[in-house]
Amino acid sequence: MTLLDVAGLTIRTGGRDLVSGVSFSVEPGGRLGLIGESGSGKSLTALAVLGLLPPGMTASGAVVLDAPGAGRTDVLGAGERRLNRVRGRAVSAVFQEPLTALDPLMRVGRQVAEPLRRRRGLRGRALRAAVLAALEEVRLADPERVARAYPHEISGGQRQRVAIAMALACDPALLVADEPTTALDVTVQADVLALLDGLVAGRGMALLFISHDLAVVARVTERVVVLRDGRAVESGSVGEVVRAPRHPYTQDLVASARHLDRALDWRTP
Repeated sequence: MTLLDVAGLTIRTGGRDLVSGVSFSVEPGGRLGLIGESGSGKSLTALAVLGLLPPGMTASGAVVLDAPGAGRTDVLGAGERRLNRVRGRAVSAVFQEPLTALDPLMRVGRQVAEPLRRRRGLRGRALRAAVLAALEEVRLADPERVARAYPHEISGGQRQRVAIAMALACDPALLVADEPTTALDVTVQADVLALLDGLVAGRGMALLFISHDLAVVARVTERVVVLRDGRAVESGSVGEVVRAPRHPYTQDLVASARHLDRALDWRTP
C-alpha cells in the first residue's frame, strides 16, 4: 500500500514552471526527505501535497493520498470541503516559523483544543485533559501555564512544540515537516529533531521532511529526493546518496556537509 503517491507533479505560475515532473512515493510508516537549496521547489511540493498552493499557481500531474479512515483522495482535483476532511486525519503539517502558524490573539490551549474538538468531538473536561496531554507529549514543562499563554509569551522552541502538538492532535497518517527547525537556534534544533523522531516512531506515522540541510535530513529520514531548480536530480536511500552521490549537485551537498563536520570536529576541545 502507498500512503502518498506523487507522479509528474508540475507547478506553474505566469507561464513558468516552478516544479517540473517531480515523482516520489511514501509508504505507511516510511520517511522521505526532500532536500534542496532555496528556490528548488521543495516547499511548493509540500504545499501541493497539502492542497495549499497559493493563488495564481496551478498544479498538474497527480498527488494521491490513501490513508486508513480517510479514504483515497486526489489532492489536485479535490474541492476544499474534501481537503478539509483530509487535513488533520490523513495529513498534517509543521511549518518553519511557528509564530506565523499560530494565532497571536488566541491562547495556546484554545489553539490546540480546536482540532481535538472538531476532529475528535471532545468537550469539557475531556477536551481540557486532551489538550494538556498533547502539550505533555511534546515535552513542554508546565503545560497548564503554556496552555494559558499567548504565542508571544513563550519561546520559539516552545511555539514549535505547540505547533507539533496541534499537527499530531488528530493522529495523521502522514506528517509533513517543512523546515521545522530552521528558525530555531542550534541547541533547540537538536531537541526538536529528537522530539519529532521519537513521536513519528512512537506513533508509526509516515514523515515527509523538507530541508536544505543534508545532515538534518539524514538524521530523521530513510530515503531522500534531491531537488534542484524544480526538478528531481537524484533519489535513493540516505546511505546510498551520502556514500555515492551521482549528480554533481548532490556531490556538492555531500561535500559541504562533510566539510562542515570536519570544521566542527576541529573546533571541539
